[in-house]
This record gives sequence, C-alpha cells and structure tokens, in this order.
Amino acid sequence: MATETPQTQNYWQQDDVPETPAASPVAAPTASPVPDTAASQLPMAEPSASPDETNTPDQTPEGLPQPVESPDNPPITWTAQEYVHLDKSPVWFILFAIIVLGLVAVDVFFLKSWTFSALVIVMAIAVIIYIRRPPRMLTYALSPLQGLYVGEKLYTFDEFKAFGLIQDGDHYSIMLIPRKRFAAGVSVYFPEDAGERIVDILGQQLPMENLKLDVVDIIVRKLRL
Repeated sequence: MATETPQTQNYWQQDDVPETPAASPVAAPTASPVPDTAASQLPMAEPSASPDETNTPDQTPEGLPQPVESPDNPPITWTAQEYVHLDKSPVWFILFAIIVLGLVAVDVFFLKSWTFSALVIVMAIAVIIYIRRPPRMLTYALSPLQGLYVGEKLYTFDEFKAFGLIQDGDHYSIMLIPRKRFAAGVSVYFPEDAGERIVDILGQQLPMENLKLDVVDIIVRKLRL
C-alpha cells in the first residue's frame, strides 16, 4: 500500500497575489538627426556686421578711406589754356636772331662742326613755330575717385607721388609730380576761383609739397617762351 507524502504549504505566501514580472531594461531613446529641410526652417541669428561691412567709406588696400564721388564731394571741371601765351615784341625777335647767329659763329670759327650749326638752326626754327602757335583751350576735369582728365586723357592718382602749386604772376598752375624718375610732370593752369576746390580734391589723394621754379623754368619765362 503506497504511502502518501504529506505536502507542506507556506501559509505566509499568498497564492492569489500575482507575481510581478521583472522589469526589463528600457533602452534610452536615441536622438534622430534633424532633416536638412527642418534645419533650414529654423530661425538663424543674423551675423553681426564686421568692421569692413559697417557704413564707412570704401577702404583702400592700405586701409585708408577712399573718397567717393557724392553730392558733398563732386568732381570739378574747368577750361584753361594749355600754356600762358605772351606776345613777343620786335626786340625779342632781334635778340633771338643775335643769339642764334652768335652760336653759329662760335661753331664756324672754333668748333668747326657743321652738325652743331645745323642743330642750332633746326632748334631756332622749332622755337619760332612754337611761339607763333596759339595755345589750345582745353577742358579739364578732376574727379575725387578717378583722377585728372586733360581733354580725353586720364591721369590716375597712382601715377603721381605729390602735387604743388606754382604762381607765375597772375597765373596759377598745378604741378603733379610723377612717381617714375624720368617721367614728365603734368602742369595744369586753372582759374583762381576754382583753386580751393582743386586743392581739396588733390589733397584727399596726394601729399602737397612747396614747389619753386627751377633755373630752367626761370630762364624760359624770362625769354617768354
């Protein structure tokens, strides 16, 4: 006869309480990348204006303010003769002929070089033609941004290193000093009433120097060439 094994029961354990399943680990949500279209719709902060983008005049490569043409800084135009024409008296022509003949005589009796005599005669003829030709009336324009126009020819500011004023009696002229050593300067006559404005525009781009007539200029003016 089989014996029954008694079953033990823990009375402190309640059978009707359901077992709570162990909490499974929850994966942390991963951040999905924002699509480009969404990023483009996000409000973007406007970049602050850099010093170069502020409302200041245009800057030159050296960092100096470059003047611009404006109602407060307009170009100026005027008309003047290309040089001062002085009438020659008969005495002037007599003295000129004496000088030419004297140079030829020195060549004949001392130098004995026909080349020198020919050169003197050619130069004398060229001077006579030059002084008898009336000066042209030219239109000048001075732009604060571009440079000096003499007729249709433009002289830019970077071709010169300085400028100066020259007074020859009642006539006033501007001399532009070239940067290149053997380049010719540009001399421009102007009316007295336009002088202040011309100096202001040139002073924005070039330094001003005190100029005086050299010996050659003095001789030329004394001879009224």
